[in-house]
Amino acid sequence: MKILHLDSNHDLLINQLNDLGYTNHEDYKSTKEAIEAKIHEYDGIVLRSRFTIDKQFLDAAKNLKFIGRVGAGLENIDCDYALQKGVHLISAPEGNRNAVGEHTLGMLLSLFNKLNKADAEVRQGKWLREDNRGLELDGKTVGLIGYGNMGKAFAKKLRGFDVEVLCYDIKNNVGDANAKQVSLTELQEKADILSLHTPQTPLTLNMINATFINQFKKPFWFFNTARGKSVVTKDLVQALKSGKILGAGLDVLEYEKTSFENLFSTNMPDAFQYLINAENVLLSPHVAGWTIESKEKLAQTIVDKIKAKFC
Repeated sequence: MKILHLDSNHDLLINQLNDLGYTNHEDYKSTKEAIEAKIHEYDGIVLRSRFTIDKQFLDAAKNLKFIGRVGAGLENIDCDYALQKGVHLISAPEGNRNAVGEHTLGMLLSLFNKLNKADAEVRQGKWLREDNRGLELDGKTVGLIGYGNMGKAFAKKLRGFDVEVLCYDIKNNVGDANAKQVSLTELQEKADILSLHTPQTPLTLNMINATFINQFKKPFWFFNTARGKSVVTKDLVQALKSGKILGAGLDVLEYEKTSFENLFSTNMPDAFQYLINAENVLLSPHVAGWTIESKEKLAQTIVDKIKAKFC
Protein backbone atom coordinates (compact mmCIF):
# COMPACT_ATOMS: atom_id res chain seq x y z
CA MET A 1 0.00 0.00 0.00
CA LYS A 2 1.02 3.58 -0.65
CA ILE A 3 0.67 6.08 2.18
CA LEU A 4 0.78 9.86 1.84
CA HIS A 5 1.99 11.80 4.88
CA LEU A 6 0.61 15.35 5.01
CA ASP A 7 2.26 16.55 8.26
CA SER A 8 5.67 15.87 9.74
CA ASN A 9 5.71 13.52 12.72
CA HIS A 10 8.17 11.46 14.70
CA ASP A 11 10.64 9.65 12.43
CA LEU A 12 9.61 6.27 13.79
CA LEU A 13 6.25 6.52 12.02
CA ILE A 14 7.65 6.39 8.50
CA ASN A 15 10.61 4.20 9.47
CA GLN A 16 8.41 1.49 10.95
CA LEU A 17 5.88 1.67 8.11
CA ASN A 18 8.78 1.26 5.67
CA ASP A 19 9.88 -1.82 7.62
CA LEU A 20 6.36 -3.22 7.29
CA GLY A 21 6.62 -2.94 3.51
CA TYR A 22 4.53 0.17 2.89
CA THR A 23 5.52 2.82 0.36
CA ASN A 24 5.60 6.21 2.09
CA HIS A 25 5.48 9.59 0.37
CA GLU A 26 5.70 12.95 2.14
CA ASP A 27 4.07 16.19 1.00
CA TYR A 28 4.01 18.87 3.67
CA LYS A 29 3.66 21.96 1.50
CA SER A 30 1.34 21.42 -1.48
CA THR A 31 -2.09 23.02 -1.48
CA LYS A 32 -5.15 20.98 -0.67
CA GLU A 33 -6.14 21.19 -4.35
CA ALA A 34 -2.81 19.75 -5.42
CA ILE A 35 -3.09 16.93 -2.91
CA GLU A 36 -6.66 16.25 -4.04
CA ALA A 37 -5.49 15.89 -7.64
CA LYS A 38 -3.18 12.99 -6.76
CA ILE A 39 -4.88 11.42 -3.75
CA HIS A 40 -6.41 8.67 -5.94
CA GLU A 41 -2.94 7.14 -6.10
CA TYR A 42 -2.86 6.41 -2.36
CA ASP A 43 -4.28 3.76 -0.07
CA GLY A 44 -3.70 5.69 3.16
CA ILE A 45 -3.27 9.21 4.53
CA VAL A 46 -1.53 10.22 7.75
CA LEU A 47 -2.01 13.79 8.99
CA ARG A 48 -2.45 15.95 12.07
CA SER A 49 -4.76 18.88 11.30
CA ARG A 50 -3.32 20.47 8.16
CA PHE A 51 -6.66 20.76 6.38
CA THR A 52 -10.18 19.34 6.42
CA ILE A 53 -10.88 16.00 4.81
CA ASP A 54 -14.31 16.74 3.32
CA LYS A 55 -16.68 14.99 0.89
CA GLN A 56 -15.00 16.41 -2.20
CA PHE A 57 -11.59 15.22 -1.03
CA LEU A 58 -12.95 11.78 -0.12
CA ASP A 59 -14.65 11.42 -3.50
CA ALA A 60 -11.29 12.09 -5.15
CA ALA A 61 -9.58 9.51 -2.92
CA LYS A 62 -10.96 6.55 -4.86
CA ASN A 63 -8.55 3.96 -3.48
CA LEU A 64 -8.35 5.20 0.10
CA LYS A 65 -8.48 2.50 2.74
CA PHE A 66 -7.60 4.47 5.88
CA ILE A 67 -6.96 7.90 7.38
CA GLY A 68 -4.62 8.10 10.35
CA ARG A 69 -4.82 11.23 12.49
CA VAL A 70 -1.79 11.71 14.74
CA GLY A 71 -3.83 13.16 17.59
CA ALA A 72 -6.93 12.54 19.64
CA GLY A 73 -9.85 14.09 17.75
CA LEU A 74 -11.25 13.51 14.27
CA GLU A 75 -13.21 16.73 13.82
CA ASN A 76 -11.19 17.72 10.75
CA ILE A 77 -12.55 14.66 8.93
CA ASP A 78 -16.07 14.08 7.61
CA CYS A 79 -16.23 10.82 9.55
CA ASP A 80 -19.72 9.77 8.51
CA TYR A 81 -18.97 10.11 4.82
CA ALA A 82 -15.58 8.43 5.19
CA LEU A 83 -17.18 5.45 6.88
CA GLN A 84 -19.87 5.30 4.19
CA LYS A 85 -17.07 4.95 1.65
CA GLY A 86 -15.44 2.17 3.65
CA VAL A 87 -12.49 4.27 4.86
CA HIS A 88 -11.09 3.10 8.20
CA LEU A 89 -10.46 5.95 10.65
CA ILE A 90 -7.55 5.87 13.09
CA SER A 91 -6.80 8.32 15.89
CA ALA A 92 -4.33 8.15 18.76
CA PRO A 93 -5.75 9.51 22.05
CA GLU A 94 -3.74 6.88 23.90
CA GLY A 95 -0.58 8.62 22.73
CA ASN A 96 -1.03 11.97 24.46
CA ARG A 97 -3.52 11.33 27.26
CA ASN A 98 -0.83 11.27 29.96
CA ALA A 99 0.60 14.56 28.71
CA VAL A 100 -2.86 16.16 28.82
CA GLY A 101 -3.45 14.88 32.36
CA GLU A 102 -0.14 16.30 33.58
CA HIS A 103 -0.66 19.63 31.82
CA THR A 104 -4.13 20.07 33.31
CA LEU A 105 -2.84 19.35 36.80
CA GLY A 106 0.05 21.75 36.25
CA MET A 107 -2.32 24.55 35.23
CA LEU A 108 -4.54 23.90 38.22
CA LEU A 109 -1.70 23.98 40.76
CA SER A 110 -0.11 27.02 39.10
CA LEU A 111 -3.34 29.02 39.32
CA PHE A 112 -4.13 27.90 42.87
CA ASN A 113 -0.65 28.97 44.01
CA LYS A 114 -0.43 32.09 41.80
CA LEU A 115 2.91 30.90 40.48
CA ASN A 116 2.93 32.88 37.24
CA LYS A 117 1.84 36.08 38.99
CA ALA A 118 4.38 35.64 41.80
CA ASP A 119 7.20 34.80 39.39
CA ALA A 120 6.52 37.92 37.29
CA GLU A 121 6.44 40.13 40.42
CA VAL A 122 9.68 38.80 41.91
CA ARG A 123 11.41 39.41 38.56
CA GLN A 124 10.24 43.03 38.87
CA GLY A 125 11.65 43.35 42.39
CA LYS A 126 8.28 42.95 44.15
CA TRP A 127 8.08 40.73 47.26
CA LEU A 128 4.33 40.48 47.91
CA ARG A 129 3.82 37.48 50.20
CA GLU A 130 0.28 38.15 51.42
CA ASP A 131 -0.92 39.10 47.95
CA ASN A 132 0.28 35.70 46.71
CA ARG A 133 -1.27 33.53 49.40
CA GLY A 134 -2.46 30.40 47.59
CA LEU A 135 -5.21 27.81 47.80
CA GLU A 136 -4.87 24.11 48.59
CA LEU A 137 -6.42 21.48 46.36
CA ASP A 138 -7.25 19.11 49.20
CA GLY A 139 -10.90 19.17 50.21
CA LYS A 140 -12.12 20.42 46.84
CA THR A 141 -14.55 18.71 44.46
CA VAL A 142 -13.26 18.34 40.91
CA GLY A 143 -15.82 17.90 38.14
CA LEU A 144 -14.80 16.42 34.79
CA ILE A 145 -16.96 16.69 31.70
CA GLY A 146 -15.92 13.97 29.29
CA TYR A 147 -14.50 10.79 30.78
CA GLY A 148 -12.63 9.14 27.96
CA ASN A 149 -8.87 8.89 27.53
CA MET A 150 -8.10 12.46 28.62
CA GLY A 151 -10.56 12.69 31.50
CA LYS A 152 -9.40 9.37 32.90
CA ALA A 153 -5.75 10.44 32.65
CA PHE A 154 -6.43 13.64 34.62
CA ALA A 155 -8.45 11.76 37.25
CA LYS A 156 -5.54 9.37 37.69
CA LYS A 157 -3.21 12.31 38.37
CA LEU A 158 -5.57 13.50 41.12
CA ARG A 159 -5.27 10.27 43.12
CA GLY A 160 -2.53 11.76 45.29
CA PHE A 161 -4.83 14.53 46.55
CA ASP A 162 -7.64 14.44 49.09
CA VAL A 163 -10.29 15.47 46.58
CA GLU A 164 -13.66 14.20 45.40
CA VAL A 165 -13.64 13.59 41.66
CA LEU A 166 -16.94 13.52 39.77
CA CYS A 167 -17.39 12.88 36.07
CA TYR A 168 -20.18 13.44 33.59
CA ASP A 169 -20.25 11.74 30.19
CA ILE A 170 -22.90 11.07 27.55
CA LYS A 171 -21.91 7.38 27.73
CA ASN A 172 -23.17 5.27 30.61
CA ASN A 173 -21.02 3.31 33.06
CA VAL A 174 -17.70 5.05 32.38
CA GLY A 175 -16.92 5.91 36.01
CA ASP A 176 -14.19 4.02 37.81
CA ALA A 177 -12.18 4.00 41.03
CA ASN A 178 -10.78 7.43 40.19
CA ALA A 179 -14.04 9.27 39.43
CA LYS A 180 -17.70 8.79 40.34
CA GLN A 181 -20.05 9.21 37.38
CA VAL A 182 -22.92 11.58 38.19
CA SER A 183 -25.58 13.56 36.40
CA LEU A 184 -24.67 16.95 34.99
CA THR A 185 -26.99 18.54 37.56
CA GLU A 186 -25.13 16.91 40.46
CA LEU A 187 -21.78 17.91 39.02
CA GLN A 188 -22.96 21.53 38.72
CA GLU A 189 -24.19 21.48 42.32
CA LYS A 190 -20.96 20.18 43.85
CA ALA A 191 -17.96 21.17 41.70
CA ASP A 192 -15.35 23.67 42.90
CA ILE A 193 -13.30 22.97 39.78
CA LEU A 194 -14.47 22.11 36.27
CA SER A 195 -12.17 20.51 33.71
CA LEU A 196 -13.30 19.92 30.14
CA HIS A 197 -12.19 16.75 28.31
CA THR A 198 -14.65 16.42 25.44
CA PRO A 199 -14.09 16.05 21.67
CA GLN A 200 -15.37 18.70 19.27
CA THR A 201 -18.81 17.58 18.11
CA PRO A 202 -22.12 19.35 17.38
CA LEU A 203 -23.05 18.62 21.01
CA THR A 204 -19.98 20.32 22.45
CA LEU A 205 -19.73 23.42 20.21
CA ASN A 206 -20.42 26.51 22.36
CA MET A 207 -21.35 24.22 25.25
CA ILE A 208 -19.71 26.40 27.91
CA ASN A 209 -21.92 29.47 27.61
CA ALA A 210 -23.62 31.87 30.03
CA THR A 211 -26.58 29.56 30.66
CA PHE A 212 -24.32 26.58 31.36
CA ILE A 213 -22.01 28.58 33.63
CA ASN A 214 -24.84 30.05 35.68
CA GLN A 215 -26.23 26.59 36.41
CA PHE A 216 -23.28 25.97 38.76
CA LYS A 217 -24.25 26.38 42.40
CA LYS A 218 -20.86 27.71 43.53
CA PRO A 219 -18.20 29.92 41.98
CA PHE A 220 -15.70 27.58 40.34
CA TRP A 221 -12.35 27.32 38.59
CA PHE A 222 -12.41 26.33 34.91
CA PHE A 223 -9.85 24.41 32.84
CA ASN A 224 -10.00 23.59 29.13
CA THR A 225 -7.42 21.33 27.53
CA ALA A 226 -9.98 19.94 25.05
CA ARG A 227 -11.25 22.16 22.21
CA GLY A 228 -11.49 25.94 22.14
CA LYS A 229 -14.75 26.11 20.22
CA SER A 230 -16.55 24.40 23.09
CA VAL A 231 -16.35 27.69 25.00
CA VAL A 232 -18.10 30.99 24.25
CA THR A 233 -15.20 33.22 25.25
CA LYS A 234 -17.22 36.39 25.83
CA ASP A 235 -19.45 34.47 28.27
CA LEU A 236 -16.38 33.07 30.02
CA VAL A 237 -14.97 36.58 30.36
CA GLN A 238 -18.23 37.89 31.79
CA ALA A 239 -18.19 35.09 34.36
CA LEU A 240 -14.58 35.93 35.27
CA LYS A 241 -15.55 39.57 35.73
CA SER A 242 -18.53 38.70 37.93
CA GLY A 243 -16.60 36.18 40.03
CA LYS A 244 -18.76 33.22 38.98
CA ILE A 245 -15.59 31.74 37.51
CA LEU A 246 -12.70 32.27 39.92
CA GLY A 247 -9.96 31.66 37.39
CA ALA A 248 -9.30 29.80 34.16
CA GLY A 249 -6.57 27.67 32.66
CA LEU A 250 -6.94 27.59 28.88
CA ASP A 251 -4.73 25.52 26.61
CA VAL A 252 -7.16 25.97 23.71
CA LEU A 253 -9.07 28.99 22.44
CA GLU A 254 -12.20 29.65 20.43
CA TYR A 255 -10.12 31.73 17.99
CA GLU A 256 -7.73 28.99 16.87
CA LYS A 257 -7.62 28.08 13.21
CA THR A 258 -8.69 24.53 12.45
CA SER A 259 -5.06 23.51 11.91
CA PHE A 260 -4.34 24.59 15.53
CA GLU A 261 -1.08 26.09 14.21
CA ASN A 262 -2.19 29.73 14.35
CA LEU A 263 -4.51 31.91 16.39
CA PHE A 264 -6.22 34.64 14.39
CA SER A 265 -6.06 36.17 10.98
CA THR A 266 -8.11 39.20 12.05
CA ASN A 267 -7.98 41.77 14.84
CA MET A 268 -7.70 40.63 18.43
CA PRO A 269 -11.19 40.18 19.97
CA ASP A 270 -12.00 42.18 23.10
CA ALA A 271 -12.62 38.98 25.07
CA PHE A 272 -9.12 37.70 24.28
CA GLN A 273 -7.64 41.07 25.22
CA TYR A 274 -9.22 40.63 28.65
CA LEU A 275 -7.84 37.10 29.02
CA ILE A 276 -4.25 38.07 28.29
CA ASN A 277 -4.37 40.81 30.92
CA ALA A 278 -6.13 38.83 33.67
CA GLU A 279 -3.94 37.62 36.54
CA ASN A 280 -6.31 34.73 37.28
CA VAL A 281 -6.09 33.33 33.73
CA LEU A 282 -3.34 30.99 32.54
CA LEU A 283 -2.87 30.47 28.79
CA SER A 284 -0.87 28.01 26.70
CA PRO A 285 -0.81 27.49 22.89
CA HIS A 286 -2.61 24.13 22.49
CA VAL A 287 0.32 22.16 23.87
CA ALA A 288 -1.28 20.06 26.64
CA GLY A 289 -0.68 16.92 24.60
CA TRP A 290 2.48 18.27 22.94
CA THR A 291 5.41 16.73 24.82
CA ILE A 292 8.65 15.08 23.71
CA GLU A 293 7.27 11.76 24.92
CA SER A 294 3.80 12.16 23.40
CA LYS A 295 5.25 12.88 19.95
CA GLU A 296 6.79 9.44 19.99
CA LYS A 297 3.79 7.72 21.59
CA LEU A 298 1.32 9.26 19.13
CA ALA A 299 3.35 8.04 16.17
CA GLN A 300 3.76 4.58 17.68
CA THR A 301 0.02 4.32 18.32
CA ILE A 302 -0.74 5.08 14.65
CA VAL A 303 1.77 2.48 13.45
CA ASP A 304 0.40 -0.13 15.84
CA LYS A 305 -3.19 0.46 14.73
CA ILE A 306 -2.31 0.33 11.01
CA LYS A 307 -0.39 -2.87 11.63
CA ALA A 308 -3.26 -4.43 13.59
CA LYS A 309 -5.79 -3.60 10.88
CA PHE A 310 -3.91 -4.23 7.66
CA CYS A 311 -1.03 -6.62 8.38
